[in-house]
Amino acid sequence: MARLRVAYEYSEAEDKSIRLGLFLILSGVVSLFILSFCWLSPALQDLRGTVANCTVLSVEELGEAFECTFTCGTGCRGTALYPCLQIYVNNSASRSRALLHQDEHQLLTNPKCSYIPPCERENQKNSKNVKIWQEYWNVEIGLRPFTCYLNQLRRPDDVLLRRTHDENVLMHCFLWPFVTFLVGVLIVALTICAKSLAVKAEAIQKRKFS
Repeated sequence: MARLRVAYEYSEAEDKSIRLGLFLILSGVVSLFILSFCWLSPALQDLRGTVANCTVLSVEELGEAFECTFTCGTGCRGTALYPCLQIYVNNSASRSRALLHQDEHQLLTNPKCSYIPPCERENQKNSKNVKIWQEYWNVEIGLRPFTCYLNQLRRPDDVLLRRTHDENVLMHCFLWPFVTFLVGVLIVALTICAKSLAVKAEAIQKRKFS
């Protein structure tokens, strides 16, 4: 029996394998909580939005400029100005007038404007980018309906051109923590099973020669 207890003691390599497995199990559980808090909650809020058809009511520049931050190299930053473009649409879900935004990030950055251009150092370039966007909605889209998204409970007066999150976010929130957890469980289980089989094989061999 003394020899049998010694045989059940794990080697250094087996002990490291079990520790690695336990670390992966713990990492999977912790990452699930972190990803759920950082990604899953905003994604669920985003996916609750209603899909609708929108048509343009008006496209106009507001006589007001807003600041944006540009980068010009390592440790180099500055501010520039861009004109405020407002695109009002009618949506098929609520049948009401709403302000269009590129996505939720731009909505939160500047809820007054429909488009925030990539920030350039020169104000003229920013104005040019806004003019191109204004022409696109006036000429290319015009009165043609397009898909938009709105959340009547959170922001009934705003609609989004695209969602910031989609169903893939939900998959990634659960897939990678689950894979990490599963790999950890497999490492621990295989290490214990391998050790158990080795001990049984050793015991059988000893019985044959006893």
